[in-house]
Amino acid sequence: MRDTDYPPIEEHAVIGDLRTVALIATNGTIDWYCPERFDSPSVFASLLDAERGGAFRIHCPGSRTKQLYLPDSNVAMTRFLAPQAVGEVVDFMVPVDSDVTEAPHVIVRQARAVRGRAAFSLRCHPRFDYGRTPHTVTIVDGQGAVFDSPVGTLTLRTCVPLVPDGEGVTSTFTLDTGESADVVLEWNTPIRPLVAGEADHLFNRTLVYWQNWLRRSRYHGRWREMVNRSALVLKLLVYRPTGALVAAPTTSLPEELGGIRNWDYRYTWIRDAAFTIYALMTLGFTDEAAAFMDWLEQRCHEAPADNGLHVLYSVDGNANLDEIVLEHLDGYRGSRPVRIGNGAAGQLQLDIYGELMDSVYLYNKLAAPISFQLWEALSRQLDWLAKHWEEPDEGIWETRGGRQRFTYSALMTWVAFERACRISRQRGLPGPTNEWKDYAGRAYRFVQNAAWDPVRGAYMEHPGSSRLDASLLCMPLVKFSGPTDPRFLSTLDRVGEDLVSDSLVRRYATDGSDGLHGDEGTFNLCSFWYVEALTRAGRVTEARLVFEKMLTYANHVGLYAEEIGPSGEALGNFPQAFTHLALISAAVHLDRALG
Repeated sequence: MRDTDYPPIEEHAVIGDLRTVALIATNGTIDWYCPERFDSPSVFASLLDAERGGAFRIHCPGSRTKQLYLPDSNVAMTRFLAPQAVGEVVDFMVPVDSDVTEAPHVIVRQARAVRGRAAFSLRCHPRFDYGRTPHTVTIVDGQGAVFDSPVGTLTLRTCVPLVPDGEGVTSTFTLDTGESADVVLEWNTPIRPLVAGEADHLFNRTLVYWQNWLRRSRYHGRWREMVNRSALVLKLLVYRPTGALVAAPTTSLPEELGGIRNWDYRYTWIRDAAFTIYALMTLGFTDEAAAFMDWLEQRCHEAPADNGLHVLYSVDGNANLDEIVLEHLDGYRGSRPVRIGNGAAGQLQLDIYGELMDSVYLYNKLAAPISFQLWEALSRQLDWLAKHWEEPDEGIWETRGGRQRFTYSALMTWVAFERACRISRQRGLPGPTNEWKDYAGRAYRFVQNAAWDPVRGAYMEHPGSSRLDASLLCMPLVKFSGPTDPRFLSTLDRVGEDLVSDSLVRRYATDGSDGLHGDEGTFNLCSFWYVEALTRAGRVTEARLVFEKMLTYANHVGLYAEEIGPSGEALGNFPQAFTHLALISAAVHLDRALG
């Protein structure tokens, strides 16, 4: 398999319907799409195997390409530029809460000629169930094609003449200036003729939906375009039927080309979702926070008293997410294994309670008072944490090299009990606040006494460790330390010396102690945390330069993956909630500091 068969990760835009997404490469190919919901088996996955994954391409052969989003929306446009003609393909999915009954699972692709006579080529080759399940193809004259498999049916509705091509269909057609041709892809819907104006109607409604949603943002600072795009990305990662939020909509995009650090992120991490809710509330989007609080309350009620919460769940709340390797897929540019499911679901990560309680505290303060039922459910989780917070765990970075008493986990234990005391005091909600204060104090002293290394002049990854950990940049963000506290400033300097290279920040030194072979890129979340830490420490000029440099690593439509490689390439799953939520927080605080 040639690398040229795989567009770079960053050469994509993303569209979605608040249940799932599709990735569209700059060459006009949908190379990732899981119908129905984020973690469903794929129909198009050529991003993970160019031969066996399946793809759907519409393009003008021999043209230069440009890609953009229509203003203030998640409607993508790919332009094909040639000397004699310019063609465009507009791609979108209809958001689920715009009209569920009319468009349950729809991708719309509109080909247009905007100058000259544009020649288009269409090739649709689905592969059901990650390419594991066969299907049949039936062309219906004047209506399109039906791809039928035991796991579902894909219908391609169009007036464009189609011809069979093995397990797929192809077409070539030309459009003169002002002409257009529509293709509507639907899941588990009987084929029917495409009515004139149907796609235009869906386009107008979808564009209005996104523009009306974004209009509610209250950010009007210096980096409005990037903040707005990040908000739109986070909204795309919401699973509307339940209020859950996924960490990223893809699986197994590598953290190192050819490496094994390839994970499935199409699930709801308590930590990631809590951070996402905070970012959206910062911009004034509270409906998403309210829906997530409902989802969270259900998870708290379901959790056995002796087990606590799981680290991650599927969007419907299922925590049985066995990690499976798809041996038949080659992986992105040969980066195997391709995994579905995530073994981290069975890990112990004590920090999640701090992120969770912080987001609940902010929701209660900024959005709406939490219910007594949620408060009681959270109190039971704090009872569990009180019994287990001193145990070793796998930590925020989900290491697979054995459990440790991670400093960040103790930091977040302090946050969990401190925020519980605040909520109880502000609302008069009942709770053992004296006990919570005691646990918070013990966690605080553990960080200060056991995790501080006076020789290095820094808080270390865990007591006795020689490694720095960029997650501790969060200390002033969660108000554990003042932003100019001498110990934190010294830690900030050590992180700058050991983990930062030209604005890019590593999570930790990849020396094998995390239990995994190979290397990884710099971690975008940590880079934006570094910006915010510098800002709060008063090093505003430095923070702004680091922030502006980080903006140059966004792709052509403002999207980020999880990590950045040595040549500035995107690595890891894409787009990544962690990156975009941290960008929002850094932009808000830096803009405020600049005045």
